Amino acid sequence: MTEPAFDRSRIAAFRFTRCSFDAQSGEVRLGYAFDDLPELVEIVHFPGAPFTLDAARAAAVERALRLLHLFAGVSYYKAAVPPTIEVEGAPIDAATASLLELLYENGLGEFAYRNGLDLRGRIRFPYAAAADADATAANAPAAGLRAHALVAIGGGKDSLVSIEALRRAGVAQTISWIGASPLIRACADRTGLPTLNITRALSPALFEFNKRGALNGHIPVTAINSAILALAALLADADAVVFSNERSASYGSLIPGTGEVNHQWSKSWEFERRFAAHLRSHVAADLDYYSLLRPLSELAVARQFARTDHYDAWFSSCNRNFHILGERPAQRWCGACPKCHFVFLALAPFMPKPRLMAIFGRNLLDEPEQAPGFDALLEYRDHKPFECVGEGIESRAAMAALAAMPTWREDALVARFAEEIRPQLADTDLSLPPLLEPQGEHGIPPGLWSALLENFRS
Repeated sequence: MTEPAFDRSRIAAFRFTRCSFDAQSGEVRLGYAFDDLPELVEIVHFPGAPFTLDAARAAAVERALRLLHLFAGVSYYKAAVPPTIEVEGAPIDAATASLLELLYENGLGEFAYRNGLDLRGRIRFPYAAAADADATAANAPAAGLRAHALVAIGGGKDSLVSIEALRRAGVAQTISWIGASPLIRACADRTGLPTLNITRALSPALFEFNKRGALNGHIPVTAINSAILALAALLADADAVVFSNERSASYGSLIPGTGEVNHQWSKSWEFERRFAAHLRSHVAADLDYYSLLRPLSELAVARQFARTDHYDAWFSSCNRNFHILGERPAQRWCGACPKCHFVFLALAPFMPKPRLMAIFGRNLLDEPEQAPGFDALLEYRDHKPFECVGEGIESRAAMAALAAMPTWREDALVARFAEEIRPQLADTDLSLPPLLEPQGEHGIPPGLWSALLENFRS
């Protein structure tokens, strides 16, 4: 029997129904529902159970659990985007509602654009004045956490640069990730550091909804992973959650007639700043959250990565390796997606050509048919791709640098840039050094930043 179509127009409300944490098993259950339809239950499992928590830590875990429940709901809300949101159980305060509205509206920006929706001003989380008073009267106390960092790893170059920088700075760390990717596990094992692998199982009913016509698309997964690792830090007795988002993550794609749409908004400085402050005020006063690479450009990160070949045979930034569903590349790099294009281009100025070609198995810059993909990175005749790639100025500067190098300048796409595109940018400074200098706001603890700065500048 064929299931009926998923008719989102008939759905009035999205409900946050319940959440629970079992300290004996390490299992978190997150419940959601549309109207009176059957509940959708997501399961997150934290290894290391059973957990023995004192009263202060248990209270912080409960607060982090509630925040995770609210963040993870974005995966389900997007299926119908109904006009009403209901939060069952204890009410939330205005600050939490404001953070959630910011996250859902901006984190679903690409999803809304691709589905022809306008979410601006439409998403409203209910809050209670009594909850505001309670939050004002008692900001979250410290949880007594030890000096230790949970460092998120994604299998790409950025997190590996952070891990090695923290190692040099003498910071104790555990390498952490969510999901069952063998590529990420291999990268994590390659670090030789302690690891923490958390599993997350979306409700199977969500995939059934998608088959029946529910809305689908990009979600702010970094925000969800951040909330998962905040809870993990409390369970693991760690006082910091560290990500590896560089400053270009704060800038989106400029779409004619639409404006800026940031595919990676939950990697932006705006999200980092707001989430870090919320953790300190609403979860635990001694729990830090920051990106170690925030002051760096993508090119500066690439330069740091190129300094060691320790991970050459292990890392991959090709997002096709990490799709929940669908075909994955036979090798670690598909060679055809925006991430493959950008990582190849970003590493090329800082790495011997034979080494880079050995990593990718080919020379992407000598394949004329790849021109449209690189044009998008350059923001030439197209907008920046909806991917976690650097700004257009970075791609243009990298290509200009290659055009001046004898080893690269005769390759098809580099020569095309020099002949066709560079003359149109005559008044633009495309030198690399200014883009390699650390700059801008960040949330890195001052003592750690002073220890890292000299290394990042060299």
